[in-house]
Amino acid sequence: MESTVFLTADDQPISLGQALRYLKSSGRLESVIWEIIGQYVIEQELQTIEEFDIGADLIDQVVMDFRLEHQLTDYKSFQEWLTSEGIDYTTFRKQITFNLKLETLKAQVTEPNIQEYFIERKIFLDRIVLSRLVTQEQALAEELKSQILEDGARFEQLVQEYSIEDDRIFNGMMGAVSRGTMPDVLRGAVDLANPGELIGPLEIDRLWYLVRVEKFLEASLEEQLKQELKDELFEQWLEEKIQNINVKLQVEF
Repeated sequence: MESTVFLTADDQPISLGQALRYLKSSGRLESVIWEIIGQYVIEQELQTIEEFDIGADLIDQVVMDFRLEHQLTDYKSFQEWLTSEGIDYTTFRKQITFNLKLETLKAQVTEPNIQEYFIERKIFLDRIVLSRLVTQEQALAEELKSQILEDGARFEQLVQEYSIEDDRIFNGMMGAVSRGTMPDVLRGAVDLANPGELIGPLEIDRLWYLVRVEKFLEASLEEQLKQELKDELFEQWLEEKIQNINVKLQVEF
């Protein structure tokens, strides 16, 4: 098997055994084997389930949609694109067919659990837009909060003057933060706040935070997010399948 030519480089043959040694040396052999076994599992699943037959009309529609989206409607430009990709039309059509079958398999595997998985992941999917003023001393944070609430001082101005974080140049704007990644003390306070409300001072990692809640961005199971969660669930399912397969490498290298 060592002498089996796998490919050539500048007309010099590289055997399959050599190729595997190169992958092992680079630390990539395991990931390549994992990918191969993953494709094996998918093909086995597709072959055993009859309902994955995809009609020619659907394939034609997907091909046309692809050509319209990528401005490949005329024959010449489409052929040039196929050549640049190193494939012919038959191969391209097979790829489309495979992808349609794969999406059907994903739906079958994940649909029963997608709602439960969404609820489980929701704490990380919900985001909150926050601004912060960070000091090293509690007393200073308390004083600055008093200036804002009682004296009408502008939060943004005090951030630029007193905050020790680099985001002070952006008026302390942290952007959209996942609820699931927030420290517990911050998440607990934010969950009880309303947009525009100033909370704190809160001690986080030995620093003192004044935090203003700007906006809540609650996740919903719309199409794009549903596709992302479907992909995650399918990868988990595939990993479980692969882990239950007894893999033996038959090539000496």
